[in-house]
Amino acid sequence: MEAFAYGLLMALGLILPLGVQNLYVLTQGMLQPSLLKGLPTSITASLSDTFLILLSVTGLNAVIAAVPELAIVMNVAGILFLWYMGYRAWQSEAFSGAGNSAGDATVKKQILFTLSVSLLNPHAIIDTLSVIGASSLHYEGREQLLFLSACILVSWLWFHGLLLLGRIVVHSNRTRGWFNYLNQLSALLLWGSSLLLLRNLLS
Repeated sequence: MEAFAYGLLMALGLILPLGVQNLYVLTQGMLQPSLLKGLPTSITASLSDTFLILLSVTGLNAVIAAVPELAIVMNVAGILFLWYMGYRAWQSEAFSGAGNSAGDATVKKQILFTLSVSLLNPHAIIDTLSVIGASSLHYEGREQLLFLSACILVSWLWFHGLLLLGRIVVHSNRTRGWFNYLNQLSALLLWGSSLLLLRNLLS
């Protein structure tokens, strides 16, 4: 189960920072009149992440098979990127500029905007390719499937949980402090993931 646990840790570290995608899902949870009305956003975000994860693992493995040296480059890039994202998460001011949407956004608008902030987000693509895709190279067969399942599970639980959290804290005056702590936790997870990735590379 090490592969599954590692997938959970890495995916959590990558998904916790409150970037455009997360802030949009959170905002929809706050502004939509009900949890059901915001589901198109969380479902679309989860499906987009699942697509990127599957693409990175299957496609990257095919490329690595042809160019084995690329695995080392991807692992080093992943380690450096994790440290950088950890630093950004630790320094960031949470919950700024969250109002990117209207509470009466239609289902079509929710889906289209969520797709744009998910699939056209360079940070999300780099996360998936340089970190998740590279990390999956250390596993084969059943272990790789467990690693993949953990990453996908985190995405679905996180986005739906974020939507629910938006409903819960919508009237709270302590929102900023809550998410600052969340960013600090994210930084620690990111740095921990980079150390695990370094251990796998050296071994």
